[in-house]
Amino acid sequence: MIYFDNAATGGVKPDCVLTAVAAAIKAGANPGRSGHKLSLACLERVYACRKILCEFFGGYSYDRVVFTKNCTEALNIAILGVLERFAAEGATVVTTVAEHNSVLRPLEFLKNKGLKVQYAPLDGNGNIDVDALSKLVTQNTKAAVVTLASNVTGCSPSVKDVRKVIPQDCLLICDGAQACGHITIDMKKSGIDALAVAGHKGMLGIQGSGALLFSERFNPDPVTFGGTGSESYNLQMPDFYPDRLESGTDSYPAIVSLGEGTLYLKDRLSEHAAAIEDMTKTLIYGLSQIRGVKLYSKVNPFGIVAFSLENMQSEMAAYNLSENFSVCVRGGLHCAPLMHKALESEGLVRASVSAFNTPSECQTFLQAVKELTSV
Repeated sequence: MIYFDNAATGGVKPDCVLTAVAAAIKAGANPGRSGHKLSLACLERVYACRKILCEFFGGYSYDRVVFTKNCTEALNIAILGVLERFAAEGATVVTTVAEHNSVLRPLEFLKNKGLKVQYAPLDGNGNIDVDALSKLVTQNTKAAVVTLASNVTGCSPSVKDVRKVIPQDCLLICDGAQACGHITIDMKKSGIDALAVAGHKGMLGIQGSGALLFSERFNPDPVTFGGTGSESYNLQMPDFYPDRLESGTDSYPAIVSLGEGTLYLKDRLSEHAAAIEDMTKTLIYGLSQIRGVKLYSKVNPFGIVAFSLENMQSEMAAYNLSENFSVCVRGGLHCAPLMHKALESEGLVRASVSAFNTPSECQTFLQAVKELTSV
């Protein structure tokens, strides 16, 4: 089986990640919920993982690294935990048509509470139009919520350009689901106030891992409530981070996997990026030579290649590639309906590679698509 669905979840994990997860499962203790040695040892490991992530992403402080079960939860904390305060004031938030439903749906929920949301379009080349976004900003704009890479086409705005066109006091929230682990991200240098991370994609962790990193001026309220192992006498959530946002038992194996995946990437990021970009070039060029294929992606460092077949719906193409050629891709709307509307698409096939794929797999895939188009 050729796995080209890495934008959904990474298909291969490094041995060091798998070993760390197995050890974490064997440890069996609940970090920070008991006072015995094993619980405290697990808590120290969790703290070490916070430090690793903070340094990797140029974060602001270790206590402002909060672990989540995925990027969706991180985005919900960032959006609902902060922007709900602005809704009652009728404030405005700017975002883009390239966003995933994990951004669009929380914002839609807040629109019902009074928040005004403006959507920046794509430009003529299919990229996020930063100039158009700048024209949506007013004195009443409190935040910008922007993806660092589209999960549909792999298009990516310059986060520094976005920061330049919004006011200094405007919060910048970034969805890093497809970008984290593929490109260098420095929150402080880029002026990112909140970065939502998916642990199980480019970061090489397991499913159930994610994180939210945020600045000193970004102070989310909790969206879930429960035990934290601290201030147990207090019926309110603690007022300090990370405890304020981490109620309930943390997934220790998932957190450890994210820490190990980050360490693995630390010295291999450029190597992985080069391999992914080369394979993406191969796929895009190869698909461009096949009659009946329409491309929607340009070469990108995220390994995402979106296309359509003139003789077949995207879901059926994905099904046929799986059943007849043992190739895993994704068809449909990819939980990004406004992006497809902007592209005038009713659904696309998305192939997404990782550094663990090979050039020979790319050639096999291209041959499979060629055969599909000739049916």
